[in-house]
Amino acid sequence: MRNSMTAAGPAQRSAGGPAEPLDSRPVPSTDYWLRITPAEGPPFDRRLTEGELIVGRAAECDLALADPFLSRQHARLVRRGETVEVEDLGSSNGTRLNGEPVTARSVVRPGDLIQLSGTTMALHTGDGAGAAGPRTTEQSLYLDASLLLAEQARPLAGATDVALRRAAERLRLLNEVHEALARSLSRDELLELILDRAFDLLGPEEGAVYLRREGGAGCERAAFRSRLGPGAAGLFSTSLEREVHGKGLAALVLDVATDDRFAAAESMLSSGVRSLVAAPMLAADEGSLGMIVLNSRLATKRFTQDDLELLVSLASVAALRLRNIALAEEAAERRRLEAEVGLAREIQVALLPRRLPAPGGWELHAENVPSRGVSGDFYLALERGAGRELMLMVADVSGKGIGAALVMASLEALCGGPLAQGEPPEAVFAEVSPLLLQRTEAAKYATVFLAAVEPATGRLRYASAGHEPALLIRAGGETQTLGSTGPPLGLLAGAGYQGAERRLEPGDLLAIYSDGIVEATDRADREYGLDRLTALCLRHRAAPLATLTAAVEADLRAFASGVPFADDRTLLLLRREAAGAGGSG
Repeated sequence: MRNSMTAAGPAQRSAGGPAEPLDSRPVPSTDYWLRITPAEGPPFDRRLTEGELIVGRAAECDLALADPFLSRQHARLVRRGETVEVEDLGSSNGTRLNGEPVTARSVVRPGDLIQLSGTTMALHTGDGAGAAGPRTTEQSLYLDASLLLAEQARPLAGATDVALRRAAERLRLLNEVHEALARSLSRDELLELILDRAFDLLGPEEGAVYLRREGGAGCERAAFRSRLGPGAAGLFSTSLEREVHGKGLAALVLDVATDDRFAAAESMLSSGVRSLVAAPMLAADEGSLGMIVLNSRLATKRFTQDDLELLVSLASVAALRLRNIALAEEAAERRRLEAEVGLAREIQVALLPRRLPAPGGWELHAENVPSRGVSGDFYLALERGAGRELMLMVADVSGKGIGAALVMASLEALCGGPLAQGEPPEAVFAEVSPLLLQRTEAAKYATVFLAAVEPATGRLRYASAGHEPALLIRAGGETQTLGSTGPPLGLLAGAGYQGAERRLEPGDLLAIYSDGIVEATDRADREYGLDRLTALCLRHRAAPLATLTAAVEADLRAFASGVPFADDRTLLLLRREAAGAGGSG
């Protein structure tokens, strides 16, 4: 006997010629076996008896193999007496014998190697020289569902009449399914209708739809149907979930009792389930959304590969409809959130000053632009002490969106009391910071710049709780920055704050802003920066403040070049009118 790795001679050995007719040869005494190494799964042995053995991936083949690249009927092996021959049946990927293509019926001798796509078969005799592993017959078929769907979508040019009729019938059935599922349905209604169609088309005894759990860890039963009455549910096993939902394989199990994958599935075996078919619900870019499983007792129904392919198509339609329902629900949720954000923005705008104070000899302007509908920034401008003081505040809560806006609203309320009582900026911070710390989580805090200006004298007293340095631009062009005098509010227990003073002379400009301005980035991820803001304010320091604000926003957008702003932007400007200028703006 020759080993297949050292086999010599031509791969094509004709069985023709003057040799004795096969049918007249004596009954063989040699026990032939095929050592089969499938594309997936462990090797196994199959006895090769007298007659024909059709090999392919179709369930009706004598030897059905879980190789998605096999043709439905790929090759034929024929044994007559001591002679074994192999013949390719017009397969897509061909058949090889000892590495050479099989173009005509060819003799196979012990030790020869037959290759069918990703599957190999070695012929050996029963004396133990080539046998290894269990001698079993495969009773299950596991095929890549996405490849089956792709194959069903291929053009049918050159197909046989039988294949054309099968494809036409499948299209007719799927068209009926699409029409049935086309109307507006809830998820549960859709699942029930899917089971209705599965029972109508495939006639199982039981059926279930399993959907992916939140977080993607396995799946759970979402719908169930049985002709056997309540309590019957022998449909699930972790092995089936792993193969179908986990790997995206379509499963045709001809006899559960002979498939090692279900050896531990006691509930399934004890329920009497024998024939089973299952398909993943595959969605583009999302993988498997779950699986559909149908089963039957052999006495009632034995599923075929045509059943499997129809179920794969039905599962694909189900996945599409489920995805559409999810998208519709997401759109509805998005609309609801947008409405809530709109309402939150209305409430937030109502908290901002409706009208800015206009002390004689001073010009004041402020603007807030949220990055996400609502803002974590806040500004305040109010007079106290019968106009003797002008209080200016810009605050920036950590984070963005509704959460930051809620903290901002809480901060505004906390500041109201000490501001009304006439406390200086550093005292306001000392009172508010511990209260904010008690009410918010550790990741929520606020940077704040608070200034008290005496319009009559130009005296400015300020405190900065970790905020961006305010800009003081003198009428003559000199610039100063007013830096931090303590940590952010609500960040540290027992934090202390200092106050500092400056004087605003005629023509001087004070710019208080949030970090959303100076930290805006361009396409190269460079920041706008304080230097650029300072230079722009210098150039426009004598312009009306609304004009200066518009210039800052325009320069920011030109700098960003379409890059979305990642943070809210707030700018508050105060300028003391130059000597001899007109009234306030």
